[in-house]
Amino acid sequence: MKRFLKYFLRGLLVFVPAGLTIFILVYIFTGLDKLFSKLFLITFPGLALLLGLFVTIGGIFLIGLFASNFVGKKLLGLMDKLFAKVPLVKMLYSAIRDLVEAFAGEKKKFDKPVLVTFGPNSYAKVVGFITRDNLENLGLKDHVAVYLPQSYNFAGNVLIFPKEAVKPLDIESSEAMTFIVSGGVAGERAQSQQ
Repeated sequence: MKRFLKYFLRGLLVFVPAGLTIFILVYIFTGLDKLFSKLFLITFPGLALLLGLFVTIGGIFLIGLFASNFVGKKLLGLMDKLFAKVPLVKMLYSAIRDLVEAFAGEKKKFDKPVLVTFGPNSYAKVVGFITRDNLENLGLKDHVAVYLPQSYNFAGNVLIFPKEAVKPLDIESSEAMTFIVSGGVAGERAQSQQ
């Protein structure tokens, strides 16, 4: 019975991540296929999905191209001002825009991974990202703002630490984020495969 349970648990460790990933991908692809089949009146399975993906990717590319020229920048500026006047929309829009800009924009914010010590006599350390290194406007001359993403979540906290408690890490930002979001287990698999 112990051997059965051991192999069953090992099978779960292999099946659950792979099975959930496949399930989510199939769910998304079949949903897109149904949606674009109705939109484009296509009955051949899979063709609507491909067409829909090309239309979506092309549309996003065209929006990016439009947003990069003078007229597009002006129109996007007007859209920002419009969204900034509506109370609930302002909060939602600006938070999403800032988050996307922080990861993929021209001025990436999560590009300084650091290791923070919680106090002079503390053994506790946490990995995060410096988001502001000048907090004089808050009266905190020798402090920095560090964003600490939460594991298995799309949330996080901004904490303020003295500069001497923050040590830069010599790793890619994506590696640090993967380490944090995975609860510290993601980098272990890559190291063990080398």
